[in-house]
Amino acid sequence: MRIAPTTNPDLAAALTAAINNKTKPLGSLGALERLASRLGLIQDTVTPTIEKPAILVFAGDHGVVAEGVSAYPQDVTWQMVENFLAQGAAINVFARQNNIDLHVVDAGVNHDFGARPGLVDRKIANGTRNFALEPAMTQAQCATALEHGAALAADLPGNVVGFGEMGIGNTTAAAALMYKLTGIPVAECVGAGTGLSPEGVLRKQRVIEAAAGRHAGVDAPLAVLATFGGFEIAMMAGAMLKAAALRKVLLIDGFIVTSALLVAARIEPAILDYCVFAHCSDESGHRRMLDALGAEPLLQLNLRLGEGTGAALALPLLHAATNFLNEMATFESASVNEKSA
Repeated sequence: MRIAPTTNPDLAAALTAAINNKTKPLGSLGALERLASRLGLIQDTVTPTIEKPAILVFAGDHGVVAEGVSAYPQDVTWQMVENFLAQGAAINVFARQNNIDLHVVDAGVNHDFGARPGLVDRKIANGTRNFALEPAMTQAQCATALEHGAALAADLPGNVVGFGEMGIGNTTAAAALMYKLTGIPVAECVGAGTGLSPEGVLRKQRVIEAAAGRHAGVDAPLAVLATFGGFEIAMMAGAMLKAAALRKVLLIDGFIVTSALLVAARIEPAILDYCVFAHCSDESGHRRMLDALGAEPLLQLNLRLGEGTGAALALPLLHAATNFLNEMATFESASVNEKSA
């Protein structure tokens, strides 16, 4: 799907003039000023707004957990989905706090939930296959995941979409994607995930290196996604591409979400114009991935939970950026008010 760059020199100049004319020293609102300008360029206006923000949390399981790459068993994925549905997880708390519509998507969990209120069933299969031995998914499964994600993003009524995920083993998939798509050494891509020991991290590194050798001829972005990714990562990538094509703001969470964006950006580089990077995760590798994308995160909170929690916590900054741009007095209006007093 075609994504138009937000480059617009005239609008950028108008936004800069509007920001600089507020009753404050030049540049004194720092990153909020850059954020306000980005939101204006995305929405093609000098008066951007935040309307009906939503977060899509995609859940999926990974066959590569059979290689001992996670500190937790695979059952934790479906148990955490149950926690989301029971409104008991951190993302539920932060979404309620910030009036965010939360949508939980079963992209490929190894569990039969049945029809459940609050759960969007887009299950491709009961988890991916073990990419240490064979491609994680077929090209057809990958295409279906991308299509499902795009349809979900298109159905959202608002103009801001945040992304979250849940899936035991998905830091391994994300690190593999990072290595294949950036060339950064595997040792700099892997981290502790949900709490691996140093020995566990080394094992994860070796599993990815061996798998990369097994699939050495895989280089195209979609082929890399199908070979090493997860259903939740592929579905996120599809949702991101569609949301950007619709000129929505993409609120990017942590390491796994950024790996989905990395795939999407290799397909459509202009997608980066639509991204607001919520935070830099404490997961080793996230900072390097952000640097590879030229991204400047809003927050540094040492988070490594996932679920879209960082995106939810960053949303008030988007409100602050649009509110100061739309509501703060200008030097001219302040002068008029002073004269009329």
